[in-house]
Amino acid sequence: MITPLEIENKKFSKKTLNGYDPEEVDEFLDDLTKDYEKLYKQVADGKREVDDLKEKLEHYTQIESTLQSTLLLAQSASEEVKSAAQKQADQIIKESEMKAKEATKDLDSEILEKKKELENINKQFDVYKAKMESLLISQLELLKEIKSDD
Repeated sequence: MITPLEIENKKFSKKTLNGYDPEEVDEFLDDLTKDYEKLYKQVADGKREVDDLKEKLEHYTQIESTLQSTLLLAQSASEEVKSAAQKQADQIIKESEMKAKEATKDLDSEILEKKKELENINKQFDVYKAKMESLLISQLELLKEIKSDD
């Protein structure tokens, strides 16, 4: 391949007074043209390759951006789900505590009612016992009278 320095230093032999050999000049120009075409194609191929690589880089940059956005959305959604779950858990706990308090209150009321029933039954038993004692005493008195009459 001809270098820029070779082109600059190229000397043509003079055939006539102040003239150059046309064949030598044509040959040099042909070599120069071939090398220039080769370089031109290499530059054009290099530009296409650079353009393709830039396009791929842009594509991958967009993918990276999309992935980052998706990751942020996923993190945000995760936080929202976590927050919603915590709120729901807190609500369930609150409802359970209220139900437990209500159940405890109902049981306390039922216990109080049963105690009153027990007191009433004990009072009725005491009254019944007193009546029975009175009846037995009066029956005993009758028996004593009947025995004393005999």
